Amino acid sequence: MATKKSFLDLEKIESELLKYGVEDVDSEIGKIEKQIKSTLNSYKEKNKIAREQYKNAIPFSEIYDSIDKLNLPDWVQKKINSARIFGRSKQMIIFPDGEKYQINNPLNNLSGGDWLNFTTSVFSTFYTTKGKDSYAHKIRKIHPSPKPPQLMREIIEFFTKENEIIFDYFMGVGGSLLGAGLSKRKAIGIDLNEKFIKAYKNAAKEIGVDIFPTKCGDCLEILNNEKEMKSLLNNKKISLVLIDPPYANMMSKEKTGGDIVVYGNKATPFTNDERDFGNLNQTAFFDSLKQSVKLVLPYIKKHGYIVIFIKDLQPNKKELNLLHADIIKKINEIPNLNYKGLRIWADRSAKLFPYGYPFSFVANQIHQYILVFRKEK
Repeated sequence: MATKKSFLDLEKIESELLKYGVEDVDSEIGKIEKQIKSTLNSYKEKNKIAREQYKNAIPFSEIYDSIDKLNLPDWVQKKINSARIFGRSKQMIIFPDGEKYQINNPLNNLSGGDWLNFTTSVFSTFYTTKGKDSYAHKIRKIHPSPKPPQLMREIIEFFTKENEIIFDYFMGVGGSLLGAGLSKRKAIGIDLNEKFIKAYKNAAKEIGVDIFPTKCGDCLEILNNEKEMKSLLNNKKISLVLIDPPYANMMSKEKTGGDIVVYGNKATPFTNDERDFGNLNQTAFFDSLKQSVKLVLPYIKKHGYIVIFIKDLQPNKKELNLLHADIIKKINEIPNLNYKGLRIWADRSAKLFPYGYPFSFVANQIHQYILVFRKEK
């Protein structure tokens, strides 16, 4: 077994690998170290290039008299004394460590490196559900599928700038609103279930972030009420609609297989309200989701985004149940709104069950699709 020490805590890694039944621990640790060394070498090469670019760049003060009208994010302003301007457009700020920021970036406050990292089409996370780093999961777990505020913060920080508005009309226990609070944005939430809204407010108090305006009611009724929408938004425009809708009547069906261990042999609908998207059949769900997007679109700013979480159902004979593909087609029919791509989120904290064992393959779906649409005008 490996005994050497490095900047990695190898003993802890060994313990974790053994816990999960990995027999050849030395081999696995070797693979991890190779991957890290390869990544470090890649960063070293990039930093070498960036340092050369910085050396040949022009001091910031020779191009700009002040930062007053540039609307620079805080992290850039704090390092502005070491900043230089790189490139013909004179819009690229570069720092000694190679980090860059585009002055005329209208979308977000991210550095070039953070922008690049977000655009990977597949990513994996393992968010803890215990302690401070769980972001009040003990409160939020009353919802069957609460979204991690850390994940929502990452999405929000890519698609908005500070103090812009995030709108979630399937807020549940408020993962998106908590994410907005963690990233110095504003948010508004709607949900049919008052119990979930109360849980969000309690979670916000525990985390120590702002409690944003919420509305308990049917999203279609509220979205269709111009007076109420203007009141909620205070006549401001939405920068990002971030929603995780119920996936048709999946939760309102009786559980089978491994799900019985978690939920029992019973249906677990979000609510018993007939207006709940989680109680609709699949056709009605698609139509209602499309209608909701059409209704919210006028309140979104030009080039604002709609981001939708969705998870496919298991295939059933000739029924493919590729909900993400069906939703993309349906939503993309809406004028002035275009599908821009997706990210696949693998939730490594998801529990695994031996579905189909030992007779047939049935996938453990630990991934969800994050669908991205943009308003064009």
